[in-house]
Amino acid sequence: MTTLSFILYCFIVTVTPGPTNIVIVSVVQNNGVHQALRYTYGATIAFGLLLTASAIFNTLFMHALPKILFFMQLVGSLYMLYLAYQVYKMDLSKKQTTAKHASFLSGFLMQFLNPKVVLFTMTVIPSFILPYYVDPTTVSLSVLGITFIGFLAFLLWVGFGAMFKELFRTYQKTTNLIMALFLVYAAIMIWV
Repeated sequence: MTTLSFILYCFIVTVTPGPTNIVIVSVVQNNGVHQALRYTYGATIAFGLLLTASAIFNTLFMHALPKILFFMQLVGSLYMLYLAYQVYKMDLSKKQTTAKHASFLSGFLMQFLNPKVVLFTMTVIPSFILPYYVDPTTVSLSVLGITFIGFLAFLLWVGFGAMFKELFRTYQKTTNLIMALFLVYAAIMIWV
């Protein structure tokens, strides 16, 4: 595993627009930074819990069924390619739904319903961690590191939420293409 590929994958998947990030932008614009931070804290805790569950589940299966790694890498790569396609064709000029009740609890629950987060948490551990490290300390530190990367991505959307919407509208095609290409690169790096 190259650390750069791992960090790049985690950063790109967490920072690219998805349901949670779009809601964060909406909350910043409609309810302010304070409310968006509450939502972000809930989303971060749920993200960490999903990563922990994934690490435990995948560690158990790693010992019982080693061939599941290939399947999870395949699913992860295909999902990244799907995300790349979605990011490339995304149109942020369309009206986004407004988060009326953005609370800690809604941010927490959103992560369990967000397919981007669920698939990411299910694939990042078996793709980037378990092929190289299986000791509980390293896996736990990896979960904490990934959670921290996710938190930083959420804070990025909070801090620049209002600015990103206009920036993405102005340079939408270029931004989408660059993010999509990074996702394709990350999908390829799983197999290298």
